Amino acid sequence: MRKELDSIFKPRSIAVIGASTTRGKIGREMIHNILLAEFQGKVFPVNPGSPVVHSIKAYSTALDVPDAVDLAIIIVAKEHVCEAARLCGEKGVKGLVVISAGFSEVGKEGKKRELELLAVCHEYGMRMIGPNCFGIVNTSPDVRLNATFGKINPRAGRVGFITQSGAMGEAIMNHANELGIGFSLIASIGNKADISSNDILDYMRDDPNTDIILMYLENFGNPQNFTLIARKISRSKPIIAVKSGRTKLGAMAASSHTGALAGLDVGVDALFEQGGVLRVDTVEELFDVAAALSKQPIPKGKRVAVVTNAGGPGILATDALISNGLEMPPLSPATIKKLKKSISAEASFSNPMDMVAGAGGREFKLTLDAIKDDPRYDAIIPIFVPPVTIDQMDVARNIQKSLEGTDKTVLACFMGAGEKPEAIEYLKEHNIPVYIFPEAIAKTLALLAEHREWLNKPSGKYKTFKIDKADKAEAEAVIENAYAKGDLSIVGEEAIRILQAYGIPAAGYEYASNAKEAVAAADKIGYPVVMKINSPPILHKTEAGGVMVDLRNADEVREAGNELERRVGKLKKGEKFTVGLQKMVAGGIETVMGVTIDPSFGPLVMFGLGGIFVEVMKDVSFRINPITDTEAKEMIRSIKSYPVLSGFRGTKPVNEKIIQDTLLKLSQLVRDFDCFSEIDINPFIASADASACKAVDARFILQKR
Repeated sequence: MRKELDSIFKPRSIAVIGASTTRGKIGREMIHNILLAEFQGKVFPVNPGSPVVHSIKAYSTALDVPDAVDLAIIIVAKEHVCEAARLCGEKGVKGLVVISAGFSEVGKEGKKRELELLAVCHEYGMRMIGPNCFGIVNTSPDVRLNATFGKINPRAGRVGFITQSGAMGEAIMNHANELGIGFSLIASIGNKADISSNDILDYMRDDPNTDIILMYLENFGNPQNFTLIARKISRSKPIIAVKSGRTKLGAMAASSHTGALAGLDVGVDALFEQGGVLRVDTVEELFDVAAALSKQPIPKGKRVAVVTNAGGPGILATDALISNGLEMPPLSPATIKKLKKSISAEASFSNPMDMVAGAGGREFKLTLDAIKDDPRYDAIIPIFVPPVTIDQMDVARNIQKSLEGTDKTVLACFMGAGEKPEAIEYLKEHNIPVYIFPEAIAKTLALLAEHREWLNKPSGKYKTFKIDKADKAEAEAVIENAYAKGDLSIVGEEAIRILQAYGIPAAGYEYASNAKEAVAAADKIGYPVVMKINSPPILHKTEAGGVMVDLRNADEVREAGNELERRVGKLKKGEKFTVGLQKMVAGGIETVMGVTIDPSFGPLVMFGLGGIFVEVMKDVSFRINPITDTEAKEMIRSIKSYPVLSGFRGTKPVNEKIIQDTLLKLSQLVRDFDCFSEIDINPFIASADASACKAVDARFILQKR
């Protein structure tokens, strides 16, 4: 792959198919940008109607170019793209960037045209970015390629950028120039008919000029592959992503825009979390984080010190930092003692450290000199609100002078400083990012702390449990029997049999069709018992009033059976009323485990608070299957109600190891059988007592064959 993509990102020669002499046309702007960037290779315009383009000899077709061509950029009408690509193939071109639109993004006919184009690429062994894309950039001194049609020549830097939207690509490049952020590689992948974001991501992993990767995505081609690639990269190069299509309408728009279905947002969150990708909500946040990562070290922890010359911004910063899970320890006695020797007695000497409005460059330097040596802090936020009497440049110089060389993360805030003041530009030039409001800094620091946690946590292992052939055959028999009966739902004892076959602890059933059998079953199990309607089958038994709990003697069992039969009412022809009885599992906490199949991401494993509250509380976590042991542990500990599981107000913590192993066994079950569309284990009783940790009820919904 690296060699194939080198022909696109590091070409020695380029043919621009559709180069134009008309200013403002894409074919003309493309040639202009390639020359303006001082491309370190040969450029061949291809235009059958003009002998010269932009003072360079032009050729009628790619076949007429006298030299070898590594990369062809195609900018012709959609009807002529396939023929242009075919001529490139005959010429021996290795890579294509197809700018032309009118393919899968416009519907059925466009999709057909795209498949024909892809077939041409496969026939001649060419790799292609696009169609319907904005182009590519490589700022490396030995390449200097700007093969886009935008108005801005991007700065050179160490940030890689992958975008699925051409318009967003141009907007982001322009904004990055204003912020002083430079790029190493840029790839607008468009419809990604051949080369996907995964391919570019993998290429950037090994690029020595790329330290950070930014992504704007609308959908995923191969989510599982994305997770594997991102896991490897994010350990050494942070990945920050904006994924559009969070809402249903947004997802529909993304689908029509790119010609591919957008997945559920919960799947995106799981995908990014498992891959160590930092997800941001907006393009503005994308730059906030990129500026911090490109100019500052990742904070070693969550402890932040705020130094300000105004009380209001200090309060705003405090609220934002604490709300985002960060910490603000008080100043140490040693730091306070040092500060009181040089700072006005009117200062707060707390965190936030408010030096009052008259504080200028001198006060900022003295305060920061003391705080940067305080081991209680991992990050420092200088906040300056410029009064008329204070010289902004003096403040900026003193902030920079004090904090130069510190290993703490420094993010500055200049509120009300005006449009592009010299002081802000000075700090940026000296690698201190500057933000307009403290809330943006708080969000940025929270994401950096999240990245630090990702770097520190173990990568995890995929665990495989030994399942006997007989047990696996037992599960398969239950599934095949359901299909044979034309029944796509497996509940009751059959569902429990599947769980038990995979070593998942579950409460077994005894069945009865009359009062005498029910009492005998209860006596055999041992009181107290739970009675559930078995036939006719009901998926949601609790909601339908089909469950009677805590039955402590024979009389209560008889009464419960009669009541359930009354609730069922008149049976259909051929139906027979039966109940299932289980030993009542008491004293634990009801949790839920399950699997749902997402059309884009495949199986999503779920864990959360269970019982009748699961749909109300929605306190659940998801991961894309397969999951590692580390991810299973994270699923348990990431729900809001985890304190209930870990021991609350004197209660004993539940046996997490059993829950973790159950999630991993469920993951293995789904890997072994791809026939499920939904699995629901609800409730799974979590208890401190290992013998009481059991699935009490379950259901499996099968896919149609």
